[in-house]
Amino acid sequence: MKRRFIIDTDTGADDASALILAAMNKDIEIIGVTTLVGNVDMEQSTKNAIMALETAGINVPVYQGSRECISGKELEAFSVFGKDGMGDADLIHPKGKASEGAAIDFIIDTVRKYPGEIEIVSIGPATNIAMAMQKAPDAMRQIKRIWSMATAGLGHGNASPVAEFNVYADPEAYKIMLDFGIPVTVIGLDMCDGDSLWTNENFEELNRSNDIGRFVAASFHKLREFYAMNSSADAVMNCDSVAMMCALRPEFVKQSIETHASCITEPGETLAQVIFYKKGFIYDVVTNDFDYNVTLVTEVDGKNYFKYYMEAIQNQQITGDN
Repeated sequence: MKRRFIIDTDTGADDASALILAAMNKDIEIIGVTTLVGNVDMEQSTKNAIMALETAGINVPVYQGSRECISGKELEAFSVFGKDGMGDADLIHPKGKASEGAAIDFIIDTVRKYPGEIEIVSIGPATNIAMAMQKAPDAMRQIKRIWSMATAGLGHGNASPVAEFNVYADPEAYKIMLDFGIPVTVIGLDMCDGDSLWTNENFEELNRSNDIGRFVAASFHKLREFYAMNSSADAVMNCDSVAMMCALRPEFVKQSIETHASCITEPGETLAQVIFYKKGFIYDVVTNDFDYNVTLVTEVDGKNYFKYYMEAIQNQQITGDN
């Protein structure tokens, strides 16, 4: 039986590349995609998601989610991927439209329909997921696992020195998700650096491959400009596809630790920092009598990351045992 996924996304270029990666995997069924504000506004996020799925050649329902944080504050769009979140390369001309109904209700209804089977891949802020947990906690406890691209991991943040963008966008929502008690696997920013970076040579290979590769390469145009302008770097992060690869391909995860994860929601310099308490480690002062429901990925197969991605988009569909 195929694994059943819901993908929750604020669709910028990295999200779109992750959607394409999932769409090319023959071992999963994407039950639906839910969108929200993050890299771009709701309408653009939804169009980008639909376009990515159409580029990958699959028809999946896309539901619009929350425009507000858990606190009621409007979610703010911020993108280093260009105004449209996709490189401003005139890529977004979807034929389809968003499905009727709210993303939060879709998540709840789907989990009820497939209790114990649904895996949610969260590659944006956790707002939709947290709101579904608040609305229908009994149903949401039937989620099999959440795969979360968020936090700084054990490294540095990008929204602040200690906080990562997806958490910073709605830290209260991320705290609700972590504290809910169901299994969560976190893939932080520290898994996207080093060997996991995509280089100029990688983008040239994408451009030489096929229409999907060229779509992905063009969508990263503005991000590559941003990196080059700020650090003269010839490589960029693609974190959402790292997270998706962890969800799709077990052997891609080389090491992980079981933890309790605590999200800081108080205003100040540490807002949206996520602190990981390692299971089995005895601290000098802090009593760590926690639930350890969070698996933190601490090493991935970065050297083969781009190779695996290319295999996927060239229709050599990836499976969990390749």
